[in-house]
Amino acid sequence: MSIRQRRLDRPTLLGIAAILLWSATIALARSISERIGPATAGAAVYLTGGVFLVGDLLARGPSFGALRRLSRRYVLGCGTLFVLYTVGLFLGLGLAADRRQSIEVGLLNYLWPALTILFSLGLLGRRAGVGLIPGTLLALGGVFLVLTQGAAISWDSFARNLLSNPLAYGLGAFAAVTWALYSNLTRRWGSSDSTGAVLLFTLSTGVAFLLLRALRPEAGVWGIRVAAEVAVLALATATAYVFWDVAMREGDVVLVASCSYLTPFLSTVVSCLYLGVWPGLTLWLGCLLIIAGSILSWWSVRPPGPPQAEPALRHAGT
Repeated sequence: MSIRQRRLDRPTLLGIAAILLWSATIALARSISERIGPATAGAAVYLTGGVFLVGDLLARGPSFGALRRLSRRYVLGCGTLFVLYTVGLFLGLGLAADRRQSIEVGLLNYLWPALTILFSLGLLGRRAGVGLIPGTLLALGGVFLVLTQGAAISWDSFARNLLSNPLAYGLGAFAAVTWALYSNLTRRWGSSDSTGAVLLFTLSTGVAFLLLRALRPEAGVWGIRVAAEVAVLALATATAYVFWDVAMREGDVVLVASCSYLTPFLSTVVSCLYLGVWPGLTLWLGCLLIIAGSILSWWSVRPPGPPQAEPALRHAGT
């Protein structure tokens, strides 16, 4: 199917809208975490988002009994990865030394598309093409540029900046790995009626954040702005999951999946504007290399036959 023949119908546009909604995650999560702490922020956002998803489920009419028919392996395995991903991302953003560093942590998280393709070789039996190695190297090169923080490009500047906050950067990379695993295993263990499990995963994530909040109390001050940010991010996250589900079932999956690779760039632009940060040229180059590497990796392992979206992207992440 040529680009001109691709469908821009309502379900496809909803999938593109989901990508735009997810692009606000890094900026809002960092802003909320600054005021009330990352664990409190995560609990507020995901419990509120869970309430929105419950409302959507009731509005669409399916019975909650369908959730009981989900595969136990899928619910426990993918649910654990979903929770670990979200907790890792929020804590990494919250522990970043400043707003610029939080954008860098967010870009580390966006290694997940390239890692998803890499992991699909073993988990889904995909076969690699010649573009996989250069694609992976491009994405890793992008991370290298991001972590030089605008200094002279060298291994010394890379190591120095990485060691300045290894926990935050490590959590960003951890988030990328866990979401890549989640995406592949969702395809392997899930089924066509597994989308309702996102409701369970979202509420479980909120509970996990509450437990972290109980173990390590956080000081914070609630106000109108932080409450509004929590509501906006919770609604955006829940809505994006609903839109994405519609797009994957009824829209042009290939076109939507292709657009999802622009998320690192869109997220960086939104974060820079909202957080009032304007990083140097190396961060933007790193962002573009991560995108280019992900796209090249994706095309290198696309299965023969009619074009399909990569299975991992059927449950894309933030």
